[in-house]
Amino acid sequence: MSEPISALNGARIEGIAVIEELGLQGMITLRGDHSDKGLVKAATGATGQKMPGQRQALVEGESGLCWMSPDELLVLVPYTEVDAKLVEMQKALGSSHARAVNVSDARAVFRVSGPNAREVLAKMAPVDLSPEGFKPGDFRRTRLAQVAAAFWMEEDGAFRIVCFRSVAGYVFNLLQIAAQPGSDVGAF
Repeated sequence: MSEPISALNGARIEGIAVIEELGLQGMITLRGDHSDKGLVKAATGATGQKMPGQRQALVEGESGLCWMSPDELLVLVPYTEVDAKLVEMQKALGSSHARAVNVSDARAVFRVSGPNAREVLAKMAPVDLSPEGFKPGDFRRTRLAQVAAAFWMEEDGAFRIVCFRSVAGYVFNLLQIAAQPGSDVGAF
């Protein structure tokens, strides 16, 4: 059996920000009522995080919960643990009207860091990324140029981006262009 590899095998560039493909990340889409006790137990039990509020990501390392919509969470767990976590979640859900699906291999994850990270992302996302408008733990599900993506700000001011694996090369190239040396515009 072949070994799983990430979409871009850890690609990394440096410009006005550092762009890195982070490798394999366990991801489970959990659909259902966020107030359902079984759903809450499944999500929080799998990650050790509390339930996120609207447009919020509560993530530590490889584990966390991201608010995707009023009836959807993105559950982050270590890649090697995703199958076991999915089984645990199914048990915790019990008879709850909910669905949990492993989407790990259908996604790619990037990190944009450095003093101009906010500016690099603002060049392609229709989101208020000003320091007043977007703070650590804030989460958006939106577009990066022409493709769907989701991102959140980490405590250190870096951004973590999730997109479909099929467009990982496109997203990496967009980020690389936006982070070219000399391309800062001083917006933030």
